[in-house]
Amino acid sequence: MEKKRVDEHEAVPAALPKVDRFGFVKQEANSPDGFTRSKSASEYESCSFSGDDPLGLFVAYFLKKFRVSDAREERRIRKWRKMIGVGGNDWKHYVRRKPHVVKRRIRKGIPDCLRGLVWQLISGSRDLLLMNPGVYEQLVIYETSASELDIIRDISRTFPSHVFFQQRHGPGQRSLYNVLKAYSVYDRDVGYVQGMGFVAGLLLLYMSEEDAFWLLVALLKGAVHAPMEGLYLVGLPLVQQYLFQLDNLVKEQLPRLGEHFAQEMINPSMYASQWFITVFSYSFPFHLALRIWDVFLFEGVKIVFKVGLALLKYCQDDLVKLPFEKLIHALRNFPEDAMNPDMLLPMAYSIKVSKPLEELKEEYEKQNGKLSERVKEELQPS
Repeated sequence: MEKKRVDEHEAVPAALPKVDRFGFVKQEANSPDGFTRSKSASEYESCSFSGDDPLGLFVAYFLKKFRVSDAREERRIRKWRKMIGVGGNDWKHYVRRKPHVVKRRIRKGIPDCLRGLVWQLISGSRDLLLMNPGVYEQLVIYETSASELDIIRDISRTFPSHVFFQQRHGPGQRSLYNVLKAYSVYDRDVGYVQGMGFVAGLLLLYMSEEDAFWLLVALLKGAVHAPMEGLYLVGLPLVQQYLFQLDNLVKEQLPRLGEHFAQEMINPSMYASQWFITVFSYSFPFHLALRIWDVFLFEGVKIVFKVGLALLKYCQDDLVKLPFEKLIHALRNFPEDAMNPDMLLPMAYSIKVSKPLEELKEEYEKQNGKLSERVKEELQPS
């Protein structure tokens, strides 16, 4: 049989990187460049890849390699499907009838195969999408944004180790650009701020561009919970409020650590700003960030405070021994055992913050109001 001659101009499939179940390139300590050897294309040839889906090159492989086989997980997925209904039609009715069941199941983690749909349902973004047909397309195609160059500059910094976003000008980066550009036009007061890329990027891993855009709108405009847009406005006013609240919560609930922070002149802006701006999606392990996002979309920002306090509480005995430089490093690089969601999240759920957060918000607004009045008085001509 005559061997098929390979055309020298024919494209040879590139070697695909070795990735984890979420699509992040695995790192190997023994590898000189920190990455594992890439698998050859032939190792994937049994999978049917589709070019229509931006993630099509990898989806089939993931589905095959990480297919759910655990009977308990399959039962859990069936429960969720029954709770959601076809296309999410039963969701609102179920939440009204059994809110405590929904809360408990969300805290245990939404099945990954249903996560995108459930996020849209619990955030209110599905309703926004249905009420605004054609708006996203209009924003992407026919409008221009003053933030376009800033968005292009930052795109490669968003989840750089994820296969969806690695290719320069590839489908992932194009989708991320479109969503961020569309929002910067939709809300010109907010425009674009760098941390928004990680939020939009996380959403794009679980839904289409248009769905991700409307979920971003739901979050920032407050479709269900308090609006998040203050995290990204000039001066980051909501970040300042949250850091004030966190600082006082640490002093109240972890007094030994709070005293050590005061001695070493550590304040939350040195380690916690990204917790709020990206809702832990910037530097936390992805599997933990997803579990936090499940709860965040259903219960609101208080879970960010709870997780932050739980982390500090878990590491408190080590943190109080550290001087300034090592303390800063430790607060930005928590140990792996502290990042176990099955350990950390139950600890976080046990921490009560709702009432203290309300009281601290009132205190912050009073202080800020007095400060604003003082500034106005100083600016008035004598």
